[in-house]
Amino acid sequence: MGFPFHEADVFESLDGRADKKKSREHEQAESQSQSLTASTPADTHFHKLMDASRLLLLVVVVISTSEWKSEASGCVDLAKKKYNLLEGEAFYIVPFHVTEPNDGEFTWFKSSPQSRNISSKETERMHYHGGALFFFDILPTDAGNYTCQKISPAGECYNRHVEIRVFNMSFRADKKLTYGEIKNSDDNKKIHCPIADTCKALTGNFTWYKDFILLPDEHEAFMWVENAIKEDEGIYTCVCTWRHNHKLYNSSGSRRLIIKEKNIFSNADILSPTNKVQFADEGHEIKLNCSVYCGKNARRECHASWSINGIPVINIDSNRYNQTTNLVMENPSKNTIATSILTIKKVSAKDFEDKFECFVTNFYRGNKATLTLQRRASIIPLVIGGVCVLFFCVFAAMLVKFFAIDLALFFRPYLPLSKHNDDKRIYDAYVVYQMQKKDKATEETLSRFVTTILPSVLENKCGYRLFIHGRDDIPGEDRLELVEDRMKQSRRLMVILTPGSESGPEITDQSPASPQTAVLGGFDWQVGLHHALIQREMSVILIQLGDTGPQGYTNFPLGLQHLIHKSTPLRWPESSRRAAAWNSRFWKRVRYLMPVTPAKKHMQSAIV
Repeated sequence: MGFPFHEADVFESLDGRADKKKSREHEQAESQSQSLTASTPADTHFHKLMDASRLLLLVVVVISTSEWKSEASGCVDLAKKKYNLLEGEAFYIVPFHVTEPNDGEFTWFKSSPQSRNISSKETERMHYHGGALFFFDILPTDAGNYTCQKISPAGECYNRHVEIRVFNMSFRADKKLTYGEIKNSDDNKKIHCPIADTCKALTGNFTWYKDFILLPDEHEAFMWVENAIKEDEGIYTCVCTWRHNHKLYNSSGSRRLIIKEKNIFSNADILSPTNKVQFADEGHEIKLNCSVYCGKNARRECHASWSINGIPVINIDSNRYNQTTNLVMENPSKNTIATSILTIKKVSAKDFEDKFECFVTNFYRGNKATLTLQRRASIIPLVIGGVCVLFFCVFAAMLVKFFAIDLALFFRPYLPLSKHNDDKRIYDAYVVYQMQKKDKATEETLSRFVTTILPSVLENKCGYRLFIHGRDDIPGEDRLELVEDRMKQSRRLMVILTPGSESGPEITDQSPASPQTAVLGGFDWQVGLHHALIQREMSVILIQLGDTGPQGYTNFPLGLQHLIHKSTPLRWPESSRRAAAWNSRFWKRVRYLMPVTPAKKHMQSAIV
């Protein structure tokens, strides 16, 4: 990596940044030397001296630096080559194309930043041999400009200038230290080692790395990346390990692999228009869409355009038409779609007679679709029909909402929601009512509703069976066991709410002797609350008698307040003439909350 070896013309081509000049350099150098010799008297004198005593001149060049430099002014300077090297590696370069190098023809020296000759002793870390320059364990101080002077047997003199730049390992991934990129869409990538020829000439061994991580079992001058995917991108480095004077040295060369997306071309499938007719309103603007799917990553030759009666829109000189095109490649699918939008600013009667053609092409083929405009039918009948349907739906919804309970009660016998007969309970509702200090009118209303109206409607006319204290209990039976058993045998808990007195509710757990002494807040209520809220074994029906007063429901137990908050009590219309009519709205709502199928009537002996 960053170590371009050069042996003959093979080594001169490895860096990618040095110019190649072979035999043409010698020819140009001869012509330039002759022209320089003919142009100045000093050069003419030099040429004569070379013809007279070439051997003596070579001896003077070798032993005298100052004399050599003065004579060098008559040498031809060849193009400078630049090399970027990594600190700590080895470097080898042959600046001229030679078959059998002779040490007497070449001389290396460092021209800057400090001028000094290069040794030819092979034991030196930096030396030259047969014209080739060697660096071992390159140091940052090795950076600078070097010159190799070649004097041919014919007396021709050439200077090859070389610029060496040294970087530490932190720059090994830098672009200037790599030998270019490998960038194609092949499935299998072949990566050649940039220093393969040099490594073979030095009989070295190959080792490969990816992003500077060792790749096992890779020891050839090239390697394959099969079925390359995006994750295979990176810097691939081959390291050549070679021996010199019984010591091992490393040289490296890197290439960056870039995975290009494959181009998958389709059959120019037209996405729009999909219909042969498009509705339009005369005098209004309309946009016609021509879209084509060209494939995946298929930007090449993907086009869409419009023509009218066989004439491309771009060739029609009219302000009425405007065509805009766009090419989009979606991410991450890489689907490539070309779109052309034809805008008709004001549709005329002629446009309904014209033929609009959508032309599409991709890399392999083309396609087209024909479109005509058709006048849009009036939407007034459609609007009227829609308004009528809307009113009908609103009216039907209002009817359903208002008569929802009536409809439910009507279809209940035919579409039962559940099978209540399987629960073996013998009561449809357990009636609980308040015992408070009430005025006489409230007591009479409560007594009449519980003992007369409630049984008359629900039991006599609707077939339900209720359990009411004072009427259905057996004298002498244990009240606690009675309440617990009747609660379990009931499907609903019916709570009768009456206006509270100023002193608040009077709670008692004594068994009542009549409906007027039934208790809400005592053991009845505790058991009912347990079944309704905790065990969720029965639903609650709340019925309100009279007004609640300014206190509202705040004087009731908290559990009862919770039930009232969840379900608004049904208010009995005592003053209405239909207060006791089983088909009144109040009693329909009560019946809606009662079980679908009344409990079976059992004999009194079965209840005990």
